[in-house]
Amino acid sequence: MPASTPIRSLFTRAKPTQAVAGNGTVAAEPPNADQGAAAAESPRKRARRHARRARLHGYALVSVALFAVVIALAASNTARAKVSWVVGSSRVSLVWMVLAAAVVGWLLGLATAAWLHHRTRAPH
Repeated sequence: MPASTPIRSLFTRAKPTQAVAGNGTVAAEPPNADQGAAAAESPRKRARRHARRARLHGYALVSVALFAVVIALAASNTARAKVSWVVGSSRVSLVWMVLAAAVVGWLLGLATAAWLHHRTRAPH
């Protein structure tokens, strides 16, 4: 080690984001990427991002409310009911009918959304 190296630099540790030069000194930190991105974001983009976040929060709130309604319906319908099929009939608990209808409706909604997205997408 050269004699001109100060003792303080022997004990200086680099942060994970800092580079250590060949002479043992710590290089200057690069500017924070988050600060540059925030400064470059236009007011319109910021408003659009906040609106999207609010919309996602609304979807989450509605989803939780619908889930609570399905659970309440299932809990209040514990009796058995006769279900007539094309080739026969059976007795099923209403809880399972409510939950099955909710799952089938959810899957049909997903399939319909995917189909509409496919049909209305922009041409290549």
